[in-house]
Amino acid sequence: MDFDTALYVVYIACMAGGALLFASWARNPKGVPVWEYIVATAIPVWSGLAYLAMAFDYGTVEIAGQTTYWARYADWVVTTPLLLVALWMTATTRADKSKHVPTLVTIVVADIVMILSGLIADLSVGTPRLVYYGIGVAALVVIFVVVWGPLRRVAQAQGDEVGKTYTTVAGYLALFWIGYPLTWALGPSGLGVVGQGVDTALFVLLPIFSKVGFSILDLSLLRKMDHVEEPQLQVQPAL
Repeated sequence: MDFDTALYVVYIACMAGGALLFASWARNPKGVPVWEYIVATAIPVWSGLAYLAMAFDYGTVEIAGQTTYWARYADWVVTTPLLLVALWMTATTRADKSKHVPTLVTIVVADIVMILSGLIADLSVGTPRLVYYGIGVAALVVIFVVVWGPLRRVAQAQGDEVGKTYTTVAGYLALFWIGYPLTWALGPSGLGVVGQGVDTALFVLLPIFSKVGFSILDLSLLRKMDHVEEPQLQVQPAL
């Protein structure tokens, strides 16, 4: 087993462990809506499947002498929108979610643009590579503007508990998401400052923390919150 394959096996194990943890927490939700657990579980399941392709030595394509890990993008185009859905659900914990669907649509669309732009950049050479990389970074900026602007205000409007929880998990996610374009730019796809081995290691560590790590933090904080039970429908006996 070579170094890259060993890293992928470790990654898949972490994803499997995270999925099992979230599924077990769902059996005792502690007031957290079941959709939170479904999303948290789906993220590592899909990501683990994508990295399994790379462990089997699939998931790559050669373009102009450059290796593109398309399986990563197949992972990210599904899991990063789900991470934003989880963040949005935390921001709207005690709010009327239907009023904030446009905000969710905005960040998810920007996220998909970001991921697909990164893929096209990875498949391109010369000027188009730089253009599409720039578009991806611009889309990430749009996401951050919404996350730290309108969405944060929604969370803060629901009180200190929701506001602080949201700020904590949003800050955690933003910290690791910044690492993705930096790693891309410094790795073989960009400037080539770091080699393929370091690039692979970083693209294993970053998703572990930004996927399983984020969901552990998010769900742990939500499970500690005071949740107001839904009012039960009272049926009046017929007279």
